Amino acid sequence: MTPLVSIEGIRGPSGVRDPGSGTRRFPVLDPGYPIPDPEFDPRSPIPDPESIAIRTADAREAAAIHGLLVEHLAEGHLLPRELGEIVVHAHRFIVAGQGQEGCDEVLACAELAPLSRSVAEVRSMVVSREARGLGVGRRMIDELLQRASIAGFDKLCAFTHSPGYFVHLGFSIVPHVWLPEKIVTDCHACRHFRHCGQYAVVRSLERARHACVPLAALHG
Repeated sequence: MTPLVSIEGIRGPSGVRDPGSGTRRFPVLDPGYPIPDPEFDPRSPIPDPESIAIRTADAREAAAIHGLLVEHLAEGHLLPRELGEIVVHAHRFIVAGQGQEGCDEVLACAELAPLSRSVAEVRSMVVSREARGLGVGRRMIDELLQRASIAGFDKLCAFTHSPGYFVHLGFSIVPHVWLPEKIVTDCHACRHFRHCGQYAVVRSLERARHACVPLAALHG
């Protein structure tokens, strides 16, 4: 099976694309053959990257977020989420879209999920097929890093089948046991527990001087 750089459905924009075949070659993690780029789909309309804004999700967009997650479950990198759960925690999500808040199409989403007072997780991150290859995934991660730092977290982690994308963004691969908060919160109830095919990646955060987002807003 050809290795892909992904996190719950997100494939990294790093590397150089071959316009003829729609593949990328990675200068650091190149295994010696072209890696098919799932972000390349010539049939899909390409949004203008300059018009895509990243912002906090609105509760009215819970159904759109849920629909985006359901649409990409077949890719095998996402865990199913209940609509009611997304409604309750909509304030934890960021979305990428075009147009006015609450009215635009959701092109990407990700949740900044607290695992403890010191560790947060990138969860339910996915970019729609038509918005892939535009750097949206990298912008989403940058936004989550900034928000996690402002909120006072010490670490931001993620779980992925192919960690190369996050390594390019300064994350490190670590044993799962280094993140006991994740094991207690989610892993112990998962049917794949102890047989997980995902890698744990983590990045230490620099504490922001002035917190602008109260911790209660994330831990609620």
